[in-house]
Amino acid sequence: MMAGRPHRRFFYLLFFVSIMTGLVNSFDNDTLLEFKNSIINGDRLITWNPLTNPCDGNIPNWDGLLCANDTVWGIRLEGMELGGTIDTKILSKMPSLLTLSFQNNSFQGGFPDFRRLRGLRSIFLTANMFSGEIPENAFDGMKRLKKLYLANNEFRGKIPSSLTALPKLRDLLLENNRFEGEIPKFVRDNLLVLNFTNNNLRGPIPKPLQEFPASQFAVDLDRSNSFPHECLSTIGNGELCGAPLATQCKVVNPTPDPSIAPSPSATSNHTPSTTTIIIIVSVVVAALAAIAAAFIILQQFGPSSTNCFQASACTKGPSSEHNEMEQGCSTATARAVVKKADVLTFLRDDVEKFDLTELLKASAVILGGGAFGSSYKAVLTRQRVVVVKKFEQMNNVTKDEFVNHMQRLGKLDHPNLLPVLAFYYRKEEKLFVVDYVHNISLAMHLHGKRTCGSKILDWPTRLKIVKGVARGLIHLYNELPSLIAPHGHLKSSNVLLNRQFEPLLTDYGLVPITNHEQARNVMVAFKSPEYKKYGRITKKTDVWSLGVMILEIMTGKLPANSFNQGKGGDTADLVDFVDSMMKEELTTDLFDKEMGEFDKGNEEEMLKLLKIGLSCCEPDIDKRWDVKEVVNSIEKVREKTDDGEDMNDDDQEQR
Repeated sequence: MMAGRPHRRFFYLLFFVSIMTGLVNSFDNDTLLEFKNSIINGDRLITWNPLTNPCDGNIPNWDGLLCANDTVWGIRLEGMELGGTIDTKILSKMPSLLTLSFQNNSFQGGFPDFRRLRGLRSIFLTANMFSGEIPENAFDGMKRLKKLYLANNEFRGKIPSSLTALPKLRDLLLENNRFEGEIPKFVRDNLLVLNFTNNNLRGPIPKPLQEFPASQFAVDLDRSNSFPHECLSTIGNGELCGAPLATQCKVVNPTPDPSIAPSPSATSNHTPSTTTIIIIVSVVVAALAAIAAAFIILQQFGPSSTNCFQASACTKGPSSEHNEMEQGCSTATARAVVKKADVLTFLRDDVEKFDLTELLKASAVILGGGAFGSSYKAVLTRQRVVVVKKFEQMNNVTKDEFVNHMQRLGKLDHPNLLPVLAFYYRKEEKLFVVDYVHNISLAMHLHGKRTCGSKILDWPTRLKIVKGVARGLIHLYNELPSLIAPHGHLKSSNVLLNRQFEPLLTDYGLVPITNHEQARNVMVAFKSPEYKKYGRITKKTDVWSLGVMILEIMTGKLPANSFNQGKGGDTADLVDFVDSMMKEELTTDLFDKEMGEFDKGNEEEMLKLLKIGLSCCEPDIDKRWDVKEVVNSIEKVREKTDDGEDMNDDDQEQR
């Protein structure tokens, strides 16, 4: 009898642990579902099923989660067009959370109170619609925080001083907001990456931060000639001064005591010598830093090195996603998942070639992380800037099939397609190299922050954009006839605008090589009415995507419930909204006010385009127009002058 007791105790212990694990899973389950129901477009999280556990060991059953030992330690919902506010009161029920990433969505409101989650190590909120001032004490007690990405929002007011008290803070990205006042006194020892550009900051740059490049504080004036002179201070922290900027801070000299006035010779000699010493020291420090950086690069990219492409040169811990997200990587030097012997495969003969070594040495800036992976801007030379896009969910085909498909994409040549210049293949992930487009996406122009000197998208410009998108799309249909949805992911954030506001389609032709589960969860084609109803996409699916984009361009409204206070919803909200307004003959109220005033002739043409958009969104596939009908109809829409004449008579010749 006595011998059996230890076994019983062990059995009871196992039983207790299993019960507790089940309770934790159930608790995470309920909390996550509550969070899903609290946000706009939460229904996009279709794998968040109450009948399944969020985690199975270290493997997430629900998309967008990071798991370890059946516990959720991170939430990563990026580029999913989610909106509303982030309720940290709900998330605080999950004390195991270390990482939160909601980049490239439409969340809004004030800065969430993350002090309820003091164990957080990474917060990524880049490219949303957050606004208002961040409280001074917003980061009190968050001593584990290592990464804070708040770029491309509408935050204003002072940079909270509580950030300076975070002992482990390494990455701080605050660019493209409206922060003002002086930069608080950060400690340089822990900060490795920062960006304060495109705010309204002023005053001296704190001494510990003067080792960072000038480009991390002010706009590059050599590339800002598209902005009026009077706007430069607004977009580039024009009132910042001191090293590393060229602008020196004004020194207010105290009134000298006449009794101890220095001799003229002493006065004239002192200032130049001090300035000279400062300049010499700065040059020496910069030179030593450059030599050290070169040494590090050579050390890290030796013949046997294999590293992940990140915007950083970091020390890797154990090989796990947990460590990668926590430790991350942190300098402005790009690294790739490549061995030195590996090469980029170039797809075009008319492109100046470069190798992986050049790409690795190029300075890089994180552009953001989308549903597929991250993008980096790599500056090879002053005249040669590219974007490297990392795709992590492309294991749907063999290597030979992948290479053949990329070669087909490489042969595409059209003024409204952004060509893929080169690619790198690795089983776990792929790298695409494309040209850097100096303007921003159509989505940012329609819904982003209006900056001084930025162009208003008037009616002629929007018509030009729609026609360019349509021409690029039909070219894909003509050149890739075997693909059911030649684009597959057509949306405003995948349309870049060049300096002349000609649209360039990106991320096209990816459906065949993307993992089906990933495609189903994030790609636009799989949000279409036919996929929702029948579980399949068709040759008219891209037409539906084009129709949604036309309505978005003409109304200025986000295609996913942004103008509705309800939760959930999808692009049908915008279609239904436009359709109901048209039936009530409230058409004037439909058009985006940013387009400015327009006369009767142009209003008629604008209505034509709006009706074309609705025809593209017809849920009945048999009644929906095909791509040729749509493009032909769009080409007939004209911009009218005040006297009713066409402004587009030579449009066909220009193509």
